[in-house]
Amino acid sequence: MKFFEKELSWLAFNERVLQEAADDHVPVIERIRFLGIFSSNMDEFFQVRVADVRRRIHFEKLAEDRDHASALLTQIQQKVITLQEQFDRIQVQVMAALAKKNIYVIEEGQVKPNQQKWLLQYFHDKIKRHIVPLLITDRTNLVEVLKEDHIYFCVQLEQNGTTHYAAVEVPTDELSRFILLPYHGSKRRKDVILLDNIILMFLSELFRGIIAFDKIRAFSFKMTRDADYRLTYDIEQSVLERMEEGLKQRVKADPVRLVFDKAMPGAMLRFLCDKLDMDAYDSLVGGGRYRNTRDFAKFPNIGRKSLENELLPPIEHASFAKFDNIFDAIAERDILLYYPYHKFAHVSELVRQAAYDPAVKTIHICIYRVARYSRLIHSLMDAVHNGKQVVVMVELQARFDEEANIEWAKDMTDAGIRVIFGIQGIKVHSKLLLVHRTEGQLVRRYAYIGTGNFHEQTAQVYTDFGLMTCAPTICQEVEQVFQYLDQPYRRYEFRELIVSPLNTRDRLVSLIEDEIKAVQEGGKGEIFLKLNNLVDEAIIVQLYRASRAGVKIRAIVRGMCALRPGVSGLSETIQVRSIVDRFLEHPRVYVFHNQGKPKVFISSADIMTRNIDHRVEATCPIHDDAAKQMILDIFELQWKDNQKARIIDSEQINRYVKRGNRKKLRSQVEIYKYLQAEQKAK
Repeated sequence: MKFFEKELSWLAFNERVLQEAADDHVPVIERIRFLGIFSSNMDEFFQVRVADVRRRIHFEKLAEDRDHASALLTQIQQKVITLQEQFDRIQVQVMAALAKKNIYVIEEGQVKPNQQKWLLQYFHDKIKRHIVPLLITDRTNLVEVLKEDHIYFCVQLEQNGTTHYAAVEVPTDELSRFILLPYHGSKRRKDVILLDNIILMFLSELFRGIIAFDKIRAFSFKMTRDADYRLTYDIEQSVLERMEEGLKQRVKADPVRLVFDKAMPGAMLRFLCDKLDMDAYDSLVGGGRYRNTRDFAKFPNIGRKSLENELLPPIEHASFAKFDNIFDAIAERDILLYYPYHKFAHVSELVRQAAYDPAVKTIHICIYRVARYSRLIHSLMDAVHNGKQVVVMVELQARFDEEANIEWAKDMTDAGIRVIFGIQGIKVHSKLLLVHRTEGQLVRRYAYIGTGNFHEQTAQVYTDFGLMTCAPTICQEVEQVFQYLDQPYRRYEFRELIVSPLNTRDRLVSLIEDEIKAVQEGGKGEIFLKLNNLVDEAIIVQLYRASRAGVKIRAIVRGMCALRPGVSGLSETIQVRSIVDRFLEHPRVYVFHNQGKPKVFISSADIMTRNIDHRVEATCPIHDDAAKQMILDIFELQWKDNQKARIIDSEQINRYVKRGNRKKLRSQVEIYKYLQAEQKAK
């Protein structure tokens, strides 16, 4: 096979996350958090990717395609079960490692008498008010009433041979999942109990006097729904109304997965499956006692600082230090930022200054995901109050951020911002900002082009590039992108920017073809790629062509990789690696050798069909020599990583890059040192 199934490749990526939780060289609190990240990733995998495979089984027109989807789902289910077994083993190991640091995650049977008294009071004062059991009868439509990916206990109440069932939600939206108990015996020892265990301890308190029972027992479960929705195109509905209507579908969508305590009795499991109308194409995953281990990503450090990664304080970029305002700094030369090593506050500061600078006339920006409290958006509102014209492109279909974006769109409209929603049927994923500023008799454009979102929180943990420039041609073409979003029926020419869905596929093929031609003419051909996902089959075929021609290709791919590297006669000159470490690797970078004069691009687009053909994306060339060299140096540091890099081979086994006799090199730490040194040199 020429291609590795992208869904199985995604599971291979999440296995790399699990490897971090298993690594005893990783600080123990970070290991717990990797368990949470793995779990959160798996939730989204079922909501999106498994749900898509499941739909293909039911709706593909050709029997061959339906059979392929069915076989793929079986492979997915088998791999998921294997990963769940690994997760359960690693969780035990991590909890044991935590205990060695005098932090104990205890269960209800391990509570000491003084702690039990404290917990009973805590249950009555803090927890009970948030719980209303759902009594499950023949008339209960469990699919409609259960909340997706919330933790529930299925409670069995028995009396005189009669059995009743109820569902009890664990109220993690209202209360912390992790409760620190009063110390017992030693102040060095810290006991933590999960909210789940407290509810189990006092479960009978919820039903006594309401429902008669002789015996009561409970087991945890959660349900995952299909995250897809279909938008109607009623001409009388606004875009916002259509989105709000579409999101209601998600709340009642079909289940695609039931995760449950594997100790759950068979009769109870069959009862749940029947009430949830689960069929053979839905995934049943048995595991340990706890559901929503994604909450472990927020596990608090109640011990020493050494139990977490050492902080790497973000660096103030030297280019801004000698100027009174940010525009003068950008006018001096292009500025390339690399988060979270550099401060994302530089971007917020650009918008803040633009909001009240009398010379600034207009601000345009694309919003895909933003922080819950976005200082940047509030600055845009302030800009309107200062008489600026502000246009914000809001992508309402940013998955799982739809509701937040709807509310932001309403707030910004109320503040006087002109909010647009892009092109019907095409998501806007580009990360663009454009400012018009009057300088003397001229209007100068300033642009920001990034690989990641305008999101203050994720910029602290996602690595991303962002370019600030006032280069006339690039800024003019950024303005054309905004014009395209507003008036997509017009014709636009892009010579500097590569813009999806207009010319990305053609330009990438042309750039690959140039490297092939260079080798055929006796020269050198090289391609370096840094991506989140590499799955578009047509582009992969072009990379295979380049490999057979002798072009050397290196790729660092965090997530899905459908390309099979190192296959004889197909991809012998292609090497792929993946890095999973303390920061999530998020930038997209394309580098082409270009006969020794490298063409370097940063992009919002992965090599996925959706990014190339069905989204508005912007890929920007880097012209500044220092910025270009910085990207190349960072790529080489990552390629030399022998601590957190894995080899992606044709079967995606996730073997670590062997260190051999080389010095240890952990690229994310070395990049920080490299940028610090660059800063001092300036």
